[in-house]
Amino acid sequence: MTTTTTDINDTVEKLLAKHRDYFEKGETKNIDFRLEQLATLKKAVQKYEAELMDALKKDLGKSIFEAYGSEVGYILDSIGFFMKNLKSWAKVKKVKTPLVHTGSKSLIYSQPYGTVLIVGPFNYPAQLVLEPLIGAISAGNCAVIKPSEFTPTVSGVLTKMIREFFNEEYISVVEGAKEETSALIHAPFDYIFFTGSVEVGKIVMQAAAKRLVPVTLELGGKSPCIVHKDANIEVAAQRIAWGKFMNAGQTCVAPDYILVHEDVREELVKSLKKTIHDFYGDNPQQSKDYGRVVNVRQFDRLASLLDMEKVVVGGRIDRESLYMEPTVMDGVTWEDKVMQEEIFGPILPILEYNDIKDAMRQINNVPKPLALYVFTENNKVEEEVIEGTSFGGGCVNDTVTHLTNPYLPFGGVGTSGIGSYHGKDSFDTFSHKKSVMKKGTKFNLSFLYPPYSDKSIKMLKKFMK
Repeated sequence: MTTTTTDINDTVEKLLAKHRDYFEKGETKNIDFRLEQLATLKKAVQKYEAELMDALKKDLGKSIFEAYGSEVGYILDSIGFFMKNLKSWAKVKKVKTPLVHTGSKSLIYSQPYGTVLIVGPFNYPAQLVLEPLIGAISAGNCAVIKPSEFTPTVSGVLTKMIREFFNEEYISVVEGAKEETSALIHAPFDYIFFTGSVEVGKIVMQAAAKRLVPVTLELGGKSPCIVHKDANIEVAAQRIAWGKFMNAGQTCVAPDYILVHEDVREELVKSLKKTIHDFYGDNPQQSKDYGRVVNVRQFDRLASLLDMEKVVVGGRIDRESLYMEPTVMDGVTWEDKVMQEEIFGPILPILEYNDIKDAMRQINNVPKPLALYVFTENNKVEEEVIEGTSFGGGCVNDTVTHLTNPYLPFGGVGTSGIGSYHGKDSFDTFSHKKSVMKKGTKFNLSFLYPPYSDKSIKMLKKFMK
């Protein structure tokens, strides 16, 4: 029997009704309850660790080290951090009160939105669903998660795991493709958290706008990597190659392209070639540490970006096994096809500059990226780049690692995203900050009430100056 759009919409509506009823009972607002649910999530991930690791290998070719470090272990570590800090974050915060409100207290309550929708991508299909879920649970919400249909094995494991450990009216999973996602983003959720492409992000925001549902959009873009003439080239090559080619380049904050100073371009190319060989051997296709492109559609898109005349490292592909060799293209210009869209794969174009201001102009002439990296030993150059460009977040003399610090907010700017999360920022993202002023009745400023006299105005000016 074929499932129709009406059936899907009805299913989503009934699910949301269950969530609303459960949320109204108030159980999720209890801090001890939230801590118990975080502990439950940790037990769930630990129980399904092997299945998740196997699923990540099957769907994306992830190595054991990479799958644990960037997905399973990352989540377990994050849960521990939230459990340690949640009580402090959730306390009612007392803030200062102006003199005109003498006798009053000003308070900020962090309160859950209700039921939140979390839509995950295919590149880190466990982490980028479970990390925002940790924030949603910590803030006291109910949640519906939608894993990516492009990583079906991981999606199946997540569904089984969540359904075993959590009540459906509290945390639910909806699997499916475009039709299910459309029904979800058009439903009356209290908050939507989406990670994915800019194009789909626009669709999500349009759908949310019809109901005035607040959103967090974690998108992407072409994240630049500047290598200045004074950079440590060997270290730069290692850290760029690591950040670029993990997960076969399918990382939203991977260096999308390199802007290298003309004086060190040749040295950087040689060092990248050596580094890629050191990492993955003579034949990266045989390396246990190198992943695969997620599906044929993405593979064909990436293959169309290759210009073999400009390939200086790699370039070999195997469509049947979804293998694309770590590839470096040199002598690239902004007119090349590879520079017209976010690459999101193992192709690293190299462009040249002769002045740091020229590099910054190139970056500022295109949409704002999710990340930016600069390799330099000059503090002045470092500050000039950070202050003179707009980007979500980034690193000096490294790539990607800024998102592993739970004390740093992670998110985009402009077309690379709206809002941020990780650590306390996740708690804040999924919490409404409710402002309350509490006044006593013993002290009453009568000049505030009409009819107003000249004396009233003089008193007002004394307080408000």
